[in-house]
Amino acid sequence: MGKYYITTPIYYPSGKLHIGNAYTTVAADTVARFKRIMGDDVFFLTGTDEHGLKIQQKAQEAGKPPKQYVDEIVEGIVKLWDVLNISYDKFIRTTDQYHVDAVSDIIERLRQNGDIYKDEYEGWYCTPCETFWTKTQLGEKTVCPDCGRAVQQAKEESYFFKMSKYQDRLIEHIESNPEFIQPASRRNEMLSFIKSGLEDLCISRTTFDWGIKVPFDKKHVVYVWLDALTNYITALGYPENTELFKTYWPANVHLVGKDIVRFHTVIWPSILMALNIELPKQVFAHGWLLLDGGKMSKSRGNVVDPIVLAGKYGADAVRYYVLREVAFGSDGNFSNELMINRINSDLANDLGNLVSRTVAMVEKYFASNVVGGGEDTEVDISLKELALETGEKSSDEINKLMLSNALESIWKFVSRTNKYIDETTPWILAKDDAQKPRLQQVMYNLCESIRLISAYIQPFMPHTAAEIHKQINNDSVDRCWSNNGEFTVKKGNVLFPRIDLEKELSELENITV
Repeated sequence: MGKYYITTPIYYPSGKLHIGNAYTTVAADTVARFKRIMGDDVFFLTGTDEHGLKIQQKAQEAGKPPKQYVDEIVEGIVKLWDVLNISYDKFIRTTDQYHVDAVSDIIERLRQNGDIYKDEYEGWYCTPCETFWTKTQLGEKTVCPDCGRAVQQAKEESYFFKMSKYQDRLIEHIESNPEFIQPASRRNEMLSFIKSGLEDLCISRTTFDWGIKVPFDKKHVVYVWLDALTNYITALGYPENTELFKTYWPANVHLVGKDIVRFHTVIWPSILMALNIELPKQVFAHGWLLLDGGKMSKSRGNVVDPIVLAGKYGADAVRYYVLREVAFGSDGNFSNELMINRINSDLANDLGNLVSRTVAMVEKYFASNVVGGGEDTEVDISLKELALETGEKSSDEINKLMLSNALESIWKFVSRTNKYIDETTPWILAKDDAQKPRLQQVMYNLCESIRLISAYIQPFMPHTAAEIHKQINNDSVDRCWSNNGEFTVKKGNVLFPRIDLEKELSELENITV
């Protein structure tokens, strides 16, 4: 049994989270669940990044103190993760006192190590993204490269972290550890960025006060990105050498969106090097869910509410769609029509119909009880071989974080199992008493295939897997084929009712965007 530490970014509570935020967290949850099933000791961290000028401005607009404002938003985020069945082990808030104390300690350590100095910052700042940009990065337009909004020129006294000092060491680490930044396209981008020359990092602000005070100069607050990134170690008890920290650090993987890969693969490892802390094993930067060709973001105002979608179609349908539709690491399109079509074809037709047909036939032909142990034919052996290949392939793909590929392989097995029904024609076998042993073996093989499918989809769709277990009276997550088991089936609710596409599109047009 190994140790496995997986994190999401901590989300900025400036407004309700959207389906793009849920994408990262559902992916992390799927990997965490899979690792637990495989016997690993898992620690899964998520949370909220609650300081900064943008939050202070949003709170002022709402006529509330910043802490009250973020408390209300965070309550909604916790509800969202509950609705989507997210099995996190810890939820960190950067307003938690232990985190505030730890960040103060980290700043002091960096200063004592000679890695912090005071100077004056002059450049361009995007408040919605809480990001500094140089004129070179902006190009001819004075708009944020991430969100497209106007940036403001800023000039103020600031403390700086000597990030440039770690440039060569960072390049060496990335080149020596090709798995550190994935996918490879992101690694190449970051290497190019670093080799073009790292500047020292501005790590404090004086033009607002909603943040952690710099311990040796209280008129400064810690820049929100330094505050946020350190959550991955403060959540484990750092700077104390706690059991959590000793057990789980370094992180196995930080899952992040591609828009924040620079912070996680340049700023964060530089800070860790300065603190003499081992670097995470991997930063995996996935792509965006695009809406009408553009990035989905609260700053842009084009969001889709996952709570609405989960309320209408079930959390597992939402989880399945976002992970199945997009190759993890690449961009992909989100649309209500694509989602509904995917639910109808993959979930209602393929999986749901397979389970309902099989359970109905076992009830009809064998009074709900079927056992294995009969002789297999060539078509049975072929089904079993694919069943085991699917378990191996899907496991391998999840371990590589290729979640869409894993689901694709599982659904090939779903389709093959449906085809097995057509090949073996149970309804014809049932007409001949002499064929009853053969019919029983066919029905057993179908139930065992469904059991394995439920085991394979459990990390992705935990509620659906549990519902299938109830209908076949078997909750085993063993990923090996059993020839001598027994199933006592009981018809349950339809797993995924078919959706009227035109009606739903009309309703969703008015409530989700």
